[in-house]
Amino acid sequence: MGSVLLVIHLMTAIFLVALILMQRSGGGALNGLGGGSGANSFLSARGTGNLLTRLTAILATVFFATSIALSLYYKGVDHKVVSVVDTVPVSQNLPEVPTVPVEK
Repeated sequence: MGSVLLVIHLMTAIFLVALILMQRSGGGALNGLGGGSGANSFLSARGTGNLLTRLTAILATVFFATSIALSLYYKGVDHKVVSVVDTVPVSQNLPEVPTVPVEK
């Protein structure tokens, strides 16, 4: 469940960034879409701006909903912290280190 929710969350974030980058600050979003008059009559400057604004609002709502759902899902999951030192087996057969006699 968590991995499906995480994939939906990541896809939503990618599409949200793409939609925001497609918008223009002047309001002529997707102005060059299709090139001909057919695209301009179907998606006027106001129509594409409204479409992108609505899609951005919908994706932002989905993004916030998946964020809350992920936080609630992982709140109940118990993550046991394990140290690397605890997982590495300790060797009992250590080689002997040669010692140098010290003269006094």
